[in-house]
Amino acid sequence: MVDGIEIRILGPGDLGVLADVEPGTFDGPVAPRWAEAALDAPGQHLAVALDGTRVVGFAMGIHYAEPDKAPVLYVDEVGTADAYRRRGVATALMRALLDHARTLGCTRVWLMTEDENEPARAFYAAIGGVEEQRPVYITFDPDGP
Repeated sequence: MVDGIEIRILGPGDLGVLADVEPGTFDGPVAPRWAEAALDAPGQHLAVALDGTRVVGFAMGIHYAEPDKAPVLYVDEVGTADAYRRRGVATALMRALLDHARTLGCTRVWLMTEDENEPARAFYAAIGGVEEQRPVYITFDPDGP
């Protein structure tokens, strides 16, 4: 617990926890349909920071294995509501995901951020993250070129 904030890893059946979210925690409002799909997906892991019953931060990880590699956890996104920043919430969320990754047998945790996002890069370095390379980010439109 950080400053009265509880950190929890959510799973199937926890949709109700996402009913009360501090504005600005996620990029937009929580859509119950997509939130339930995320919570039910076996490889997706959502850590939330709770101030009472209100969600004030989150970290989303996706774990996977390949035929020739041990399982890893990819951290897709970390967010904290403005009023809760610089209080250790994001650090607690990341530590919870790292601990959870160990329970899943993951041997590596990785994420990406933009070169110009100095605050994020400093944050990840401060909690033990090591920059290894700067990949090229490529996206596709599933409807075609």
